[in-house]
Amino acid sequence: MPRIKRWINMHKKEFNPDGTLKQEAREEMLSGGMSNKTIDDYAFRLKQKYDKWKHLDETDPEPWPVYTAYDFFTEEEKRQFNPDGSLKPEYVEQALQKGISENWLEEMERRKKIDVNNYNAVSAKYAEQGINFGEEQMQERIASSRTYGQRLKQMAIDLRNYESPDSLPFDKETSYW
Repeated sequence: MPRIKRWINMHKKEFNPDGTLKQEAREEMLSGGMSNKTIDDYAFRLKQKYDKWKHLDETDPEPWPVYTAYDFFTEEEKRQFNPDGSLKPEYVEQALQKGISENWLEEMERRKKIDVNNYNAVSAKYAEQGINFGEEQMQERIASSRTYGQRLKQMAIDLRNYESPDSLPFDKETSYW
């Protein structure tokens, strides 16, 4: 229930997981000079928002596309690795035939498994807070790919205007022109 998780995360210092105001928060507000009426109004308004979000989660849940670390592998990595980060047997066989050492293959696999485990841990931690880490990463990747062509066009203009090479987004020796 992402909406509720976000609400709880935003208000966890003052409110219980059921949307009610914590007694210690009430006492702190009273000691800060707030009236009972003001505190009750505040608690009521936030409880209404909690109930609304809870109802929406139950009747119209937000889409929660699930992305795995494998979704972020390059095409080459997808040819080499399984979704859990282990090397594919056919890749190991080909690599050994090409003279790649077994130690290096073990190291590649170890590193990729660490990457996958890190992705899974971060994704789980974010999900506890009602945040879809995989979706955020995918949207970032999509946005970057959309601006790639724009950056190439701007670089051509910058080159014509004799901009400093270190201010360019790509190496000017690339063969895109």
